[in-house]
Amino acid sequence: MKRSLEKTDEVCFEMDMDDPNLMMEVASGMLDKSGKTLEDYFTPEQYKQLQQYVKDSLGSDISMFSKMKPMALQSMLMTKSVGCDMPVSYEANIMEDAKKQKKEIVGLEPASEQLALFDRMPADTVVKSIIESISHPENDDSEYQSILTAYRQQDLPKLYELIKNSKDLGDDMGAFLDDRNQKWISRMGDKMKDKSVFFAVGAGHLWGDKGVITLLRKAGYTVEAIK
Repeated sequence: MKRSLEKTDEVCFEMDMDDPNLMMEVASGMLDKSGKTLEDYFTPEQYKQLQQYVKDSLGSDISMFSKMKPMALQSMLMTKSVGCDMPVSYEANIMEDAKKQKKEIVGLEPASEQLALFDRMPADTVVKSIIESISHPENDDSEYQSILTAYRQQDLPKLYELIKNSKDLGDDMGAFLDDRNQKWISRMGDKMKDKSVFFAVGAGHLWGDKGVITLLRKAGYTVEAIK
């Protein structure tokens, strides 16, 4: 992987990770502009349970998240379930190497496209998922460990199946994976016309009839696995 990275002219993530405005745009997209507060989405009993969980698990007062969308809170809780104080992603490591090698960093989609997907998720579905997670955190841990094992073993079929059946993705599989994969193929083609590009996307996008590997092959590209 590192040799491939060194040979390319450009590194492309799902989003342009070195865009100075990216984090601000994402943070703004996580704010609830509907006039509701986080508390409005939960029953009094649920909110009390959530308040205690946030205090115990994140060491924070839930008032800090009062203006966030439920989906934003769910993302934070999912990160906490990793069980590591300072989790580091492959994405961050690849970006660090790309910067050291002074490579251009670009993205396959603007932040607005990804944020729009989260807005499509029904709030009551997200709330239900949050309550299930804080009521039975052991289930999230078990699911995460299964996904992590498949990822480390580079078992794409197994990983795809686990992600597809994940309660966090649910019925939004098409929007979060399949639809985006289809959009990406032509965008990848445009970027590869006159330069070599290292693409780094979530592993869940790779497998399946509508996965990036199959779609690239259908578009006429040769795709080979390396280990």
